[in-house]
Amino acid sequence: MGTDMSGFVECRAWHLHEEGEESVWRAAIDLIFLNVNRDYDAFGCLFGVRNYANFRPLAADRGLPVDASETVRAELDRLAPWQDQAYGTTWITWAELKAVDWNEPAERADSRLHQYRRTADGWILTGKRTWSPQVAQAIGLPEQEPGQAQEWPEGSEWLVGDTLYKSETIRRRDAVLEPGDWKPVWTVMEALALLHGDDSVRLVVWFGN
Repeated sequence: MGTDMSGFVECRAWHLHEEGEESVWRAAIDLIFLNVNRDYDAFGCLFGVRNYANFRPLAADRGLPVDASETVRAELDRLAPWQDQAYGTTWITWAELKAVDWNEPAERADSRLHQYRRTADGWILTGKRTWSPQVAQAIGLPEQEPGQAQEWPEGSEWLVGDTLYKSETIRRRDAVLEPGDWKPVWTVMEALALLHGDDSVRLVVWFGN
């Protein structure tokens, strides 16, 4: 069963009233409108969920912000009867995202082998696998269950027919591709931050199976 992410971009607006000034967080946009797809490398890099690539997560298990918007609270209340539909709730501000070193590598090699196929133009990445019976048989590994965690020495590689399996460590920018699915999210957050400040824009997310 796969894991998907839901959530909202929130923005804090300041309001004047008789007793002074206060801030209120409001939901700016539902992530469903920004086409964020299932992406385990990004989930792991940002929030520590499905972290097969072994990153130091930027914002894992922070829970729901104490001042979360009414929209976010209402959505999580709606999902409360189904624990597998709203877990790992966390958040991160635009100020934190701006400070990220996207060249930072994961803490160790990916738990999945990177699978390459030979083409006329060279090797191209075709997928990542936590377990490959073909590789196990080729290099004499003992039997294990598919999906079971495996430690692969950095730089190890095996050629099985026309398929090359490699153990590699990826960087944050490999996990969260700049021109990829996350670009609309960053664009919205950046635009709001220009108006309201970097600390007044955040991403609140949760996960479901």
